[in-house]
Amino acid sequence: MQDFTFYFKLGWEHIISKDALDHQLFILALACVYTITDLRRVLILVTAFTIGHSITLALSVYDVIRFSSKWVEFLIPCTIFITAINNLVQIKSIAKSAKINYYLALCFGLIHGMGFANAIRIMLAHDQTIALGLFGFNIGLEAGQIFVVSIILSLGFLFLNSLKISRRDWVFFLSSGVFALSIKMAFERLPF
Repeated sequence: MQDFTFYFKLGWEHIISKDALDHQLFILALACVYTITDLRRVLILVTAFTIGHSITLALSVYDVIRFSSKWVEFLIPCTIFITAINNLVQIKSIAKSAKINYYLALCFGLIHGMGFANAIRIMLAHDQTIALGLFGFNIGLEAGQIFVVSIILSLGFLFLNSLKISRRDWVFFLSSGVFALSIKMAFERLPF
């Protein structure tokens, strides 16, 4: 149980820590097109991301795949700005953007999973309970994402209902900000 708790905390911090801005921006880009009434759909969305993340993490830990960390660190902000662009392009049809986000979450979760793979591979390689460690990490990751989504949806509720900001303006404002930050990150992480 101690291993599970250790890896749960590691997964939680992977999303919640101040160094997790890239993950937080990705979740923000995915979730900003939803409202609090879509909670169930958003939970499915973050689970799709966790599944993609888990697949590459497991494949990496078992040394089935390996990618250059320079390229992975560059591709992560690329996934964020692509998701933000999708929101901006689909701004007139937020429902369509929300459907596409399921595929983006799953596919881009694969890339995000590679971002932490090198660090956790070393930890899990010395551990006898790789499966329990991966499970704990992924549950912590999922819990952290649910926490971030709860904040995003609560703020959305406040801005959309109390301050009467239109949903279109909310999505545009958040997606534009995420786009700008992720472009900056991508240029800072150019692999060549």
